[in-house]
Amino acid sequence: MESDRVLDGGRDALRDGGLTTGEVARCLGVAPTTIRSWDHRYGLGPSTRADGRHRRWTALDLRRLRRMCALTGAGLPPAEAARLVLDESSLLVPSPQPEGRPVPPPAARGRSRAGSGLRLGGVRQECKGMARAALRLDAVALDELLGAAIREHGLVDAWTELIMPTLQAVGRKWETSGERYVEVEHFLSWHVSGALRRHAPPTAPGTRGATTVLACVPGENHTLPLEVLTAALTERGLLVRMFGAALPVESLVAAVRRTGPAVVGLWAQSRTTASTPLAQHVAAIEWGVRGARMKPVVFTMGPGWAGRTARGIPHPPGLAEAVRAVESLAAR
Repeated sequence: MESDRVLDGGRDALRDGGLTTGEVARCLGVAPTTIRSWDHRYGLGPSTRADGRHRRWTALDLRRLRRMCALTGAGLPPAEAARLVLDESSLLVPSPQPEGRPVPPPAARGRSRAGSGLRLGGVRQECKGMARAALRLDAVALDELLGAAIREHGLVDAWTELIMPTLQAVGRKWETSGERYVEVEHFLSWHVSGALRRHAPPTAPGTRGATTVLACVPGENHTLPLEVLTAALTERGLLVRMFGAALPVESLVAAVRRTGPAVVGLWAQSRTTASTPLAQHVAAIEWGVRGARMKPVVFTMGPGWAGRTARGIPHPPGLAEAVRAVESLAAR
C-alpha cells in the first residue's frame, strides 16, 4: 500500500522518484484539490517535478503535508498553519552549497547550519529544538528543553552555547521579516526567564557573603542577561538583589546606600544607554562610620559599555568572567 511506503519514511518514494499528487492525497486522506490548493496558496508544493511538469512529492514534502494536516485538524487557520510548517521545515533543510564547492562530510559538519529559517549558524544541535518549539509557541516542549539544557550543561554553558544563540537567531529572524516574529521572541524570552527562576530562585536559602546589586541603567530594558547572572550567583549561594529594567539614577543610589553592597553590576545593551559618568558616580558612593568608609566595586556589563569604561571600573567580557569576578569579591 502507498501509505505503508510513507510510514516507512518515504524510502520507496525517494527511490522511485517520488509520489504523485493522487497517491499523496490517498495517503493523507484528503482530496487532491486540497493538496493543490496548499501548493498554489501557501507554497507547500513538491520539491521536484518530473520532466519539468508532473509533481513528484518526496519524503520531506510528505512530512510537511502531514504536519499541515495535523495543524489544520487542530483548528489552526490554513494560512497560519502553512506559515508554521514552512518555518519548521526551513530548520531541517541545509543551505544549498555554491556550485563547485564540495559538501563537507558529516564528521566535519558536526554542528548544524540549520538551513535558512532562523539561520542558526554553527550552534549546537539542541538549538534547533528550542527554536522549533518557540516557533510553534509550544510552552510544554520549550520548558522541557530549557530545563534539560541547564541540567545537562550547567547554567553558564547552557546560556552561552545554547540559549543565547537561539535568542539571537530569533532576534535576527524578527529584524529581517518585518516584525512578524515578535511573539516568538517574547515567548522564548519569557520561558527562559521562568527556567532561570526555577533553577535558582532569587530567595534561595543558605546565602553567604556581601550583597551584590544588579540593575539595568536608565533607559535599558533588556533584563535577561542580568537574570542569568542573578541565577548563576544565587546558585553559588551568594546574596543578590536584582532591580531589573531601567532603574532611575535616584533609585539606584538609594538602593546602594541602603544595602551597602560589595559589588554593583550595571547592564547596558546599547551604547545609547551606557553612561560612564553614572558608573563613576555609583563607584564613588560611600557609607559607614567615619574613618571606616566603604565603597562598592562597580562592574559595567553588556555590549553597550564596549570602549566606554573608565579606569578602575572593570568590564567582564562574558557571563563566566562576570560570575568569577563577582564571586571573588562578594564571597569575602
